Amino acid sequence: MVIAARGSSGIDAVVDELRAAGGEVLGIAADVTRQADVDRLIDETVTRFGRLDLLVNAVGRSARGAALSTTPEEFAALLELNLLATVRVTRAAGPHLLRSRGHLVNIGSLAAKIAGRYMGGYSASKFALAGYTDQLRLELAGEGLKVLLVCPGPIARDEVRHYETSDPTLPESARRPGAGIRVPGMAADDVARRVLRAAERDRAELILPARARLVFVAAAISRRLGHWLVRKLT
Repeated sequence: MVIAARGSSGIDAVVDELRAAGGEVLGIAADVTRQADVDRLIDETVTRFGRLDLLVNAVGRSARGAALSTTPEEFAALLELNLLATVRVTRAAGPHLLRSRGHLVNIGSLAAKIAGRYMGGYSASKFALAGYTDQLRLELAGEGLKVLLVCPGPIARDEVRHYETSDPTLPESARRPGAGIRVPGMAADDVARRVLRAAERDRAELILPARARLVFVAAAISRRLGHWLVRKLT
């Protein structure tokens, strides 16, 4: 197993924990917005283990801001991390995953299915990731690559996270997880188990919590109805 993050300090503790549980783990510090780091990450992985069977793109950053107040530069920064980083890593890993007929898991968001209010460029970047994942599955399923899009809600934390914003006109609720949409936080271990099970079953998509799918179905039938539900839940 290989885990990667921008700084080695965050990786070391996770590597130690996984090794204590009996895993063979390699930690690599890499910035996936840089092509050279991505190439090194994949090269070191294949050199160490000889093959690549599973890639989980779990990189991303949320944001808060009104759509008209969010600058093109802020949109570009979110697209760089939430979409293009996944494109870079997937392209570099693609030949190895096709060779092993392996699995690709892209971590999206509930915001990849229907936009929330006051999320700046976040929803747009996650919609783009969902489209990219769909295209990969359509093009590569016939070659044996299993592609899964995961759309989770907020993860439960010891302390509720509040997002920073430079826009003083936003309601306080916008700074909360989900931008104020009432979705219970989920345990990270439970989400990981569900993702693994969905990948093993070659599912195309996993939405967590599952009942959020009702909102998405409603929005697919009527966007007006979907938006009404989002407002009612906020």
